[in-house]
Amino acid sequence: MAGPRRRSRSERGDGGEERPDPDLGTYVSSLANAVYKGIAAEVARYDLSPLDIQLLMICLERNECAATQLAQLLPVDASRISRIVTGLADRGLLRRRRLRSDRRVVMLRLSPHGQELTVQVTEHMQEYYARLTRGLNEREMRTFARTAQRISGNYAAMVEAEESA
Repeated sequence: MAGPRRRSRSERGDGGEERPDPDLGTYVSSLANAVYKGIAAEVARYDLSPLDIQLLMICLERNECAATQLAQLLPVDASRISRIVTGLADRGLLRRRRLRSDRRVVMLRLSPHGQELTVQVTEHMQEYYARLTRGLNEREMRTFARTAQRISGNYAAMVEAEESA
């Protein structure tokens, strides 16, 4: 029986240490699955979806935002944003108002109950993230953050180049 395959120089780091196989899709998918499913379970306790809490968190961070801005910030189309906003407003978590200067623009703000709930859910999410990253030191987390930012930046540059072409 053959032993484990020896890695080529290109699969090892500069110091000769082995690097993991470069299957970015598998790593990202596995990480996204761990984060998404865990967050979905955390927010489900509050009868929210991950998109609901993302929208509420954006409103908390910005204090007030236009509904049209959310479609640019969240990975769904404007009609889906509208349905989410309606559901959250019906539950008393969001308040809507139209601008006097342009009645077409709908501004969103968290209600006091929405603000309280968003802070509470965000705290539970942070606890979940802490459990996910248990055993990672600060240096490893900084390296991970830099790597993720670099990959995201590469993607943004690719999209921009395609749009410019």
